[in-house]
Amino acid sequence: MAAQSAVAKADGHVMRRFARVNEIVQRHGAERGNLIAILQEIQAEFRYLPQEILTYVATVMDLSPATVDGVATFYAQFSMEPKGKHVIKVCDGTACHVRGSAGLKDYLRERLGLSGEEQTTPDMQVTLETVACVGACALAPAVVIDDVVHGQQTPESLAIILDALLKEGAH
Repeated sequence: MAAQSAVAKADGHVMRRFARVNEIVQRHGAERGNLIAILQEIQAEFRYLPQEILTYVATVMDLSPATVDGVATFYAQFSMEPKGKHVIKVCDGTACHVRGSAGLKDYLRERLGLSGEEQTTPDMQVTLETVACVGACALAPAVVIDDVVHGQQTPESLAIILDALLKEGAH
């Protein structure tokens, strides 16, 4: 009986996800020219682009799955892997690199307990990314946290921001 309840709950969750995708597609219109906007909104909703959702989008938009996958994998803004609730981007452009961005990334990886190629904490609270440039060279080294640029960062200043971020997530 418990197994049936779990399956029913999972099925309901899946149906809600597809219903949400239907709303997004209908709002934008199922024309090929709207695909990027549709994928952007889906990613904002789910924090990444699940493969089953991409296949579904292809079906409802009457596009080939290869077309939808091609757009989703071509643009760096799209992620095929789940991202954490908070996304931290460490700039590694020339100005930031020269001013110590590698040390900031090392500090964050250690503080978040990320090892190897891991980018997202197991609790899905934080994803750490390295980006080529955030366009804030005068503020180097720069870190972007949830789309807010934080300039002239040090491990100490990041610790304060990260403490607040993680405390907020604990509530």
